[in-house]
Amino acid sequence: MSKVTLTVIAGPSTGATFEYTERTIAIAGRADDCNPRIIEPGPQVHVSRHHCLFDINPPDIRVRDFGSLNGTHVNGVEIGRRAAGQTPEEGARNAFRERDLVDGDRIALGATILAVTVESDRETVVTPTRRVSPRFEPGSRIDKLLSDAAAGQPDLAGIRGFEIVSELGRGGQGVVYLARHESNGELVALKVLLAAIAVQRKARDEFLREISGMRALRHPNVVGLREAGSAGDTFFFTSEFCPGGSVDDLVRKGGVLNPEEAVAITLQALDGLAYTHSVLLGPEATGLVHRDIKPGNILLSSTGPDRIAKIGDFGLAKAFDRAGLSGHTMTGAIAGTLSFMAYPQLIDYKRAKPDVDVWSTAATLYWMLTQKMPRNFPPAADPIGVVLGTSAIPIRERNPAIPGTLAAVIDEALIDKPQIVVTSATEFADALRNAL
Repeated sequence: MSKVTLTVIAGPSTGATFEYTERTIAIAGRADDCNPRIIEPGPQVHVSRHHCLFDINPPDIRVRDFGSLNGTHVNGVEIGRRAAGQTPEEGARNAFRERDLVDGDRIALGATILAVTVESDRETVVTPTRRVSPRFEPGSRIDKLLSDAAAGQPDLAGIRGFEIVSELGRGGQGVVYLARHESNGELVALKVLLAAIAVQRKARDEFLREISGMRALRHPNVVGLREAGSAGDTFFFTSEFCPGGSVDDLVRKGGVLNPEEAVAITLQALDGLAYTHSVLLGPEATGLVHRDIKPGNILLSSTGPDRIAKIGDFGLAKAFDRAGLSGHTMTGAIAGTLSFMAYPQLIDYKRAKPDVDVWSTAATLYWMLTQKMPRNFPPAADPIGVVLGTSAIPIRERNPAIPGTLAAVIDEALIDKPQIVVTSATEFADALRNAL
């Protein structure tokens, strides 16, 4: 098992160790919600409340300064600090370059020094192991997958007999296609993901094992996962096809929704979340947290008045990340996801609870009614710093026409500091029904 360890070798917490064996984010600073938390005795303050971020995907680790007052230093070299005269909030919005770390590096935060220890179970270690986000070209990767499936490759049995109809969309690491089965005409959404690192059998098996439970999810407001598999560094999934597109498509094409329409979609999504947050997945497993609720992941069964909203990609992003296959992704490449991410999810990425999905659903409702994010994300700002340093703007400041009772419910659901106030899908759904 690959492992990254941060050990305090100088400072008040000397001897403290922080071990990481799976994909996570660790924010270091003197605030109570930081881990590692840096303790500073006496009146002199050298470490900022949220000083720097470690993006860890064992055996890889990177560090980024958050616009700290006194800077973050790697082996004696400063990698970032805020400008003179800037407030902590202004400094946190600066975008500083990330620095790849290796075994033996030393990170200085004020008087505290952290030593990096890296243990790897990879056959060959290359530093850094990230690669450029993949480009999917028609006629190459997907055609090879389908031809290998037709030739009888066992790992690709789940997509045997399918042909590509069109491309539905693409992101940083994957493409979604509309595919039709040649014999029965069934239409499915076929998603192809490319791992950002060389894939080892253990990581592949861990990912496929984690998503196996998702195939058992059965709810009208959750997109059904059909088949999943992999070949080399490429992973595929087939799922129920939703002809109505996504909420993101709906709003971008037609503009903001009226409150009745937006709340109706939200209530259906919340029904799906109430189910998945409590579903029994096995003798010792209860509930799934999505972690990536946003307009693009709420799909619509049709374009008509009887359309049904369904939560898509349930658990796939989390499982891909936890298996270490996504590489280091906490950069501008996921700014869209951070726009719908609650503060506690960023602070405690590894142990996100169902309430982060509720917050993200409220953020999605906010966007449906305003076509704006709850927080302001200036173009030059570090999106992580924005989530750490700002709160949601009251929705009626974006759209004064929203009824006051509905606005109050949404604003309350978007309180996330120090903790999320509205913690369950059922609680939020009841409040919305009472507000209309």
